[in-house]
Amino acid sequence: MTNYIALSVPVFFLLIGVELLLAWRARRVVYRFSDAITDLSCGVTQQAVYLILVGALLAGYTWVFANFSLWQLDAASPWPWLIAFVGVDFIYYWWHRLSHEVNVLWAAHIVHHHSEDYNLAVALRQGTFTVVSDWPFYLPCAILGVPPIVFGSMKAFSTLYQFWIHSELIGKLGPFEWVFNTASHHRVHHAINPHYLDKNYGAILIIWDRLFGTFALEKEPPVYGVVKALKSYNPLWANLHYALYLLKTSWQAPRWGDKLRIWLKPPAWRPKGLEQFPPAPEVRPESYRKYEPPAVPGLPFYVAVHFVLVAVLLTWLMFTSKQQPAVLVWSSIGLILLSALVWGGLFERKRWAVPVEVVRLLAAAGLCAWFFHAPTWTLAVAGLLTVVDLTWLYRLLRTPSALVEPVPVGV
Repeated sequence: MTNYIALSVPVFFLLIGVELLLAWRARRVVYRFSDAITDLSCGVTQQAVYLILVGALLAGYTWVFANFSLWQLDAASPWPWLIAFVGVDFIYYWWHRLSHEVNVLWAAHIVHHHSEDYNLAVALRQGTFTVVSDWPFYLPCAILGVPPIVFGSMKAFSTLYQFWIHSELIGKLGPFEWVFNTASHHRVHHAINPHYLDKNYGAILIIWDRLFGTFALEKEPPVYGVVKALKSYNPLWANLHYALYLLKTSWQAPRWGDKLRIWLKPPAWRPKGLEQFPPAPEVRPESYRKYEPPAVPGLPFYVAVHFVLVAVLLTWLMFTSKQQPAVLVWSSIGLILLSALVWGGLFERKRWAVPVEVVRLLAAAGLCAWFFHAPTWTLAVAGLLTVVDLTWLYRLLRTPSALVEPVPVGV
């Protein structure tokens, strides 16, 4: 099956570059480097883990299709494509809506909403566990006889469509917005303004929101993020913090029923006997303070160079993982996950980040040398690049202030 997401990776980055250029020409700031890299780190983390899970998920869909479908439609016919288009979009609406209304699903989906900016990089910020949380919802497509190749293609098309709607630079689009989801509609969805919360869940079509009473027009300027800000650039914490909150709340709940109920209740719900959440406050862009610790001079360029290398590695894996030795694939995935983790630590000046980055650089050099079967010239180049990187990192962080965790900035 063609990996349309992997094929689109260069286009994603090209369009991010175009958005940066247009914002610069319009004298608007729509990107902050640390936040954008965290968005992309969450994206590469999700895709790296998906490489491990994709085989089992596709096999599961295929098994249901082969054993439980009411009929098996021919992929050459237009009917399965039409059913898949409507079915995937309708199911996405309900999965997305329930992901905001059921805590255990919100624990996976919240990652996509953490960013306090709104740009094309945010589209790539995906929760690692969403590929597991949405899988059961799509099985009715298999029961209706949609072939796996049709389902996979249409789900990829739905994902690709949603990329462009993550932008502040695209205004309202007139009658097109009556039927289709747009940047204006989706800005509402990502906003934490009280009357914007839990609105506009659609993927391609906005008609489901209009039919089921979850539609809201964009009127006042949105403020983005989650009601209780994450205040972290750590993608591991972004993916795990809400599940840990649910575990803690379940443990603390005085009533046994609430210990289970917390997992199925909406995020605003709290068990009796515990402190209740206040109502979501009114917010405005001009007064809202985003999380942004003071940056170490030169660190963004260092991280940008290494992110490009990791993005190339991930893209290569997305195309070739099935042909590579399992040890190489798992080692590469481990390196990708470690990279995403340590960049957040460097941005936040965590004391553990520097030794972990040294380990990461040495591991990358070892992996590179092993992949090329360790000829002398490869070992020499890998060693030289490691020395260059370590020297570069030392020069960036040699001042005492660079290693001191700053006072967090934000609301």
